Amino acid sequence: MRRGLPALVVLLAGCGGERAAMPPACGEGPDAILRALAGAPGPVRLADGSPISRCAQRAFTDGEIQILGHAITPAADRLALRRTRPAAARLGYLLGAVRRGAARGNGVNAELVRKLEGIAGTVEPASLQIVIRRGERAGERTG
Repeated sequence: MRRGLPALVVLLAGCGGERAAMPPACGEGPDAILRALAGAPGPVRLADGSPISRCAQRAFTDGEIQILGHAITPAADRLALRRTRPAAARLGYLLGAVRRGAARGNGVNAELVRKLEGIAGTVEPASLQIVIRRGERAGERTG
């Protein structure tokens, strides 16, 4: 009986230790993110069908976080520079979706959320901030 106990302990220790990988589409770059956001503030999916929130939720390693940041941050920067209502809605959606995923993940993406909040905060005129907030709520719901 004692011989079986260590094997059982090892088996039980392995349970729940696996995590789902970040979908590959999350790292396809800013152009892929912008293409997916074209339908925002309606539900947005990446090329493989993944919601953006899943990217933030499943990015655990330093490498995954870096890949995700290199896709999302430039996309957010481009949207902020456009200063149009559609771009503001898409930027808000992106922020909301990343916030949703980060809240469900292990917390390592909080810095990415803060970065997106900072980018969104630079958009003028003030009337676009209202559009960003609407997009943000949509991203938190369906992103």
